[in-house]
Amino acid sequence: MDMEFLSGKPLYITDTILRDAHQSQAATRMRLEDMLPACEVLDSIGYWSLECWGGATFDACMRFLKEDPWERLRQLRKALPNTKLQMLFRGQNILGYKHYADDVVDAFCARSIENGIDIIRIFDALNDVRNLEQAIRSTKKYGGMVEATLSYTISPIHDEAYFVKLAKELEQMGADVICIKDMANLLLPMDAYSLVKRLKETVAVPIHLHTHNTTGTGDMVYLMAAMAGVDIVDTALSPLANGTSQPATESLVATLQGTVRDTGLDLGKMSEAAAHFRKVAQRLKDEGSLDPKVLNVDTNTLLYQVPGGMLSNLISQLKQAGKEEQYYEVLAEIPRVREDFGYPPLVTPSSQIVGTQAVMNVITGERYKAFPKESKAMLRGEYGRLPGVVNEEVRAKAGIAPEDVITCRPADLLEPELPRYREEYKDLAKCDEDVLSLALFPQVAPQFLRERDGCCQVRETAEHTSLSAVRELYVEYGC
Repeated sequence: MDMEFLSGKPLYITDTILRDAHQSQAATRMRLEDMLPACEVLDSIGYWSLECWGGATFDACMRFLKEDPWERLRQLRKALPNTKLQMLFRGQNILGYKHYADDVVDAFCARSIENGIDIIRIFDALNDVRNLEQAIRSTKKYGGMVEATLSYTISPIHDEAYFVKLAKELEQMGADVICIKDMANLLLPMDAYSLVKRLKETVAVPIHLHTHNTTGTGDMVYLMAAMAGVDIVDTALSPLANGTSQPATESLVATLQGTVRDTGLDLGKMSEAAAHFRKVAQRLKDEGSLDPKVLNVDTNTLLYQVPGGMLSNLISQLKQAGKEEQYYEVLAEIPRVREDFGYPPLVTPSSQIVGTQAVMNVITGERYKAFPKESKAMLRGEYGRLPGVVNEEVRAKAGIAPEDVITCRPADLLEPELPRYREEYKDLAKCDEDVLSLALFPQVAPQFLRERDGCCQVRETAEHTSLSAVRELYVEYGC
């Protein structure tokens, strides 16, 4: 093995403590009030970026935490003036669970960058590059950095050559950085070395590696990738690291100290930030958001290929159904469903679609007795081109004939949607950000915005009227 490690370039770090760490371990339940007290020290550490927005945070903010996700971003931007802020963006799905028209994608990129995002990591669950085109164009148009993504997985069709070819295509589309998104910790250390080395020989842009520690190999993956010349890696501060989250930041920083890939980051400052987040992690455990299962190493993940965020949501689904004892049955069913569906990588939204179908197959006691609408949409091609061959018997059970399968870029079938959304929500939306929240989450955002605006009314009333009037509004809006 030749030591690319000796290239002498520092390894850059993106810390996920404000987004993927708590999404993977605690179903995205960290609040803004948990984040802000640590921002001053986080901002002083010298990270390449902080991942703080996108993914499931947008939905969770409104649905569970009663926070405005746009206001969260603005507050974090103000509190982190010296650090690039990064988000995760699901291509044509944006942050939702279906395809949106190009004008909505464009507006969301514009508002995200305007409100404080510097880097947009853009991925497609199926690695269908057609679903990345608009988001890449729009991010560059509004001055953001495009981190185009390889959704890493293992299957009969997903080999190293597949990902190298995909990376070259993304570079030609305008990527500023290429990310290897190993959402289920399936990329093993020696394979990481080989893939990163091939990518560094093939593309000129930086390579950013994202993994988890679900199978217990994450630290070794990062060390071997560092030896192969990877430019940036994702880690999480130790209180919410490891298990289904990312490897611990402090451990990697300490490992590389004194080497030519020394990160140059200050462990003392990290210790200060970690002391704060240990209290946050304890509260999440006490509330029941952080299930001990997600902290365990499970090498069976190499068979199930289930990413961290999907695991915590899967546990939640089974709890709600009173079927926790069938956890491992569902895990065993997931790869079978995945094969039937044409080997989609398991990342949002395909992870939720395949996972939910597996849950239904197990708890109903009959495979494909029922199909959620999202499963039918995926089998019909509404999410894009499935990488492999679909089981036509399963597709037929879903009521989809071969001639009904979409073969073009799905968004080409969508008319512009933003004018309709603006008109539909004109009495509820106060700004374009509200329109986008309503467009992405029409079942959740209306009630959230009514409560948000009601709470604003309570605060304004409190300054000008009697206590009894304030109490009446407080009861009405529950704020």
